[in-house]
Amino acid sequence: MQRVAQKLHESLDATAADTDALDYESLLLRSAWRTLHAKVPFFLAKAGWKIGRAARNDAVDVVLFSSMVTASLAVPLQGLFRRHGVKTAAIVHGLDVTTPFPPYQWFVPKVFDALDAVLPVSRATRQACLDRGAAPNMLRVVPNGIDTDRFQPPTDPASDRQALEQSVEVAPPPPPPDGLLLCSVGRQVRRKGTAWFVDTVMPQFPDDVHYWIAGDGPQSSAIRDAIDRLDRSSRVRHLGRIPNDTLADLYRGADLFVMPNISVEDDMEGFGIVLLEAGQCGTPAIAARLEGIQDVITDGVNGHLVAPEDPKAFAEAIELYRGNPEALATAAQQARQHTETTFGWSAVADTYRSVLHNLHTEGHPEPDAVEASAGRAPSP
Repeated sequence: MQRVAQKLHESLDATAADTDALDYESLLLRSAWRTLHAKVPFFLAKAGWKIGRAARNDAVDVVLFSSMVTASLAVPLQGLFRRHGVKTAAIVHGLDVTTPFPPYQWFVPKVFDALDAVLPVSRATRQACLDRGAAPNMLRVVPNGIDTDRFQPPTDPASDRQALEQSVEVAPPPPPPDGLLLCSVGRQVRRKGTAWFVDTVMPQFPDDVHYWIAGDGPQSSAIRDAIDRLDRSSRVRHLGRIPNDTLADLYRGADLFVMPNISVEDDMEGFGIVLLEAGQCGTPAIAARLEGIQDVITDGVNGHLVAPEDPKAFAEAIELYRGNPEALATAAQQARQHTETTFGWSAVADTYRSVLHNLHTEGHPEPDAVEASAGRAPSP
């Protein structure tokens, strides 16, 4: 969510600098994760005061909140906004609306009531908003984007695999040259389904299929237990947290990206930005047909969607590429092209600009970021 909000800010800022279509100002909280929670209350107080002052001075037309957390400011400020004709919108990512803390769930409908537009990042997130009282006519799905320059493009499979092996200092040995390397990336929580995949899908493959997992979290011990229980340590590696350079090497060096999510109550996958990162690096995905993932993967274009918690379906989709370098090369090219043309931040930021302009002029979003950003529409 932080990275998405930062990239949206950069894209809107660039749009304002390059054109007369938007006058844009931002209020940003930049913080390391370990100190973020301590700084948020002070940031919200400062942001509320500055946005309120701008509204009283008729210096703002539309306020875009980057999440439901920052959108909480719309509740105490809604009277001021409405007296001065200021419209408000909030991006909704998933967990920022579904977090199962009773006082928070009591507060979420009040935030919706104080907003003029709600911009969920996927259809699944849109449904979560509807379930919690958001009016259908205030909703407009706007997908997340990706910085198309964040990672270097892939070169050739052999070179990319060699770079990965050097980056992570492989031990035990990597897959054989004609083997298949699967990877998963993300905070390892139960909904990611990583331990389930190790337990139920990996035993179906021969020794030339390997699986490397990046990221830590509360499910890390369950993943390690599954690896040990099935004696798969020679083929399944839990890398833990890795630096960005190694992450890029993993995306490019793997053959397929796996996202085997499972359904967990009140813990949804709002979008799946790692799918875009993998696609940008030319790594097609095999992913569960679940929640916001369905808005990222176009089946047969940048990967395949399969039934959640269906080991046979995952295995069959992966087997399509085992021993088939031509199919992998075609899928890699399609994944990269589709990701850049569909989800590049320039196109996504244009959508936000259009939605906010329509909200300012028409009073509602067009039919069907983690800072608070205030944008003033240019004078006629």
